[in-house]
Amino acid sequence: METDINRLKVVLAEKKKTNKWLCEQLNVNPSTVSKWCTNSSQPDLETFMKIAKLLNVDMNDLVRFEALSSLSSPEAYKSESLSV
Repeated sequence: METDINRLKVVLAEKKKTNKWLCEQLNVNPSTVSKWCTNSSQPDLETFMKIAKLLNVDMNDLVRFEALSSLSSPEAYKSESLSV
């Protein structure tokens, strides 16, 4: 089961901003922003802080901290297997 860590897609919609706008502001590839919005990858902390500033929101509005805490528990990794 995947857990959405960030709320970037939701906050962009609330602020009436697009993925394209965000990638231009951050000077990153559009596919990078798309991955962040679908939670298939996450921006680093510095980038999260830049995004919060650009969107004029608090970090708490962007990150689902309860999702992070569930990922740090051992139970979160039981169903995952590593493949070599």
